[in-house]
Amino acid sequence: MARITLDELTKVYDPGGEAVVAADTVSLEVADGEFLVLVGPSGCGKSTTLRCIAGLEDITDGTLLFDDHDVTDYRASERDVAMVFQNYALYPHMTVRQNIGFGLKLSTKMTADEIDDRVVGVAEMLGIEELLGDKPKALSGGQQQRVALGRAIVREPEVFLMDEPLSNLDAKLRSDMRTELQELQQDLDVTTVYVTHDQTEAMAMGDRIAVMNAGELQQVGPPEEVYRHPSNEFVADFIGSPSINLFSASVNDGTLIGPGDFTYTLEDPLPVDGHDTVRVGIRPEDITLIEDGTNHATVTVVEPMGNENFCYMDLEDIEMTARVEPTKRPVADQRVAFGFEEEALYLFDAATGDALKTKTDDSTPDLHPEVSN
Repeated sequence: MARITLDELTKVYDPGGEAVVAADTVSLEVADGEFLVLVGPSGCGKSTTLRCIAGLEDITDGTLLFDDHDVTDYRASERDVAMVFQNYALYPHMTVRQNIGFGLKLSTKMTADEIDDRVVGVAEMLGIEELLGDKPKALSGGQQQRVALGRAIVREPEVFLMDEPLSNLDAKLRSDMRTELQELQQDLDVTTVYVTHDQTEAMAMGDRIAVMNAGELQQVGPPEEVYRHPSNEFVADFIGSPSINLFSASVNDGTLIGPGDFTYTLEDPLPVDGHDTVRVGIRPEDITLIEDGTNHATVTVVEPMGNENFCYMDLEDIEMTARVEPTKRPVADQRVAFGFEEEALYLFDAATGDALKTKTDDSTPDLHPEVSN
């Protein structure tokens, strides 16, 4: 196992003399045995950062350490990492047995019997021992994914690197494989860095998540901490499904004045002190539809989800979403009143996007007290 340290890691591409900064002074530590998820929109630099850790991309500037050992200039073959790719990259002419054992055949002096024993053991762990004689074209997507995982596991590396390995699977299989990956990583206790653009996947899988945007690291922390206490508006907007409701409001003596008839007087106006305008955020689950109130919106669509309903509303020209009880199902074009608690309110600097206030109800326990930023 290994602790991974990125110290101001920078990767710059220079196509045609016009520099493109894919990873910008990323500083991050992944604890020994931790499952860390790099998450962000397409083009944010997460896969580039992963490839720099793997040694598949040269690092332009900064330092990469495994434990306290500088591996910045090491080749990929010298780093003792195993990578699982989005497209699985299986050899079509080889059987499952040959695919899993191919890396050992090339990189070790193990005998054929020793390699076969280890391949069979890994296949049994993944539940694919009956497929060892099959070729990739005969396998389902989930089975191919297990073979790709087996090829990584059989090497017993210090570090697992996974680049959106579930993106080609259907929704049900993704959910099942997500759970299996977590159980597998816990059993093997291998330091793992996992890349995804799916924030739901990141929230469900990571001991910690690292949110990236435009090549820069925005925030690192346990999923519930990042969700409840985002460092800025981008993180608040990206993490959460349905997304947080956001709109601008002017500040008048501790009262927020927003679009339509929206007004809200803060009991604690300190977070907005000195601000003429702020960005207001309210999570869908924190909005309540009420019989009477000062704030109103017009219902556009209601999506019944079985255990809850998603109510989409227009607040003047702002689309809002409320996550409400299944018994509440207003109709389209109905004007409804809504409310929320001040402790659930998010406030952001209108110019910088930095958080001024996040949720002040800290009843959610810290599920990862042993991991620090």
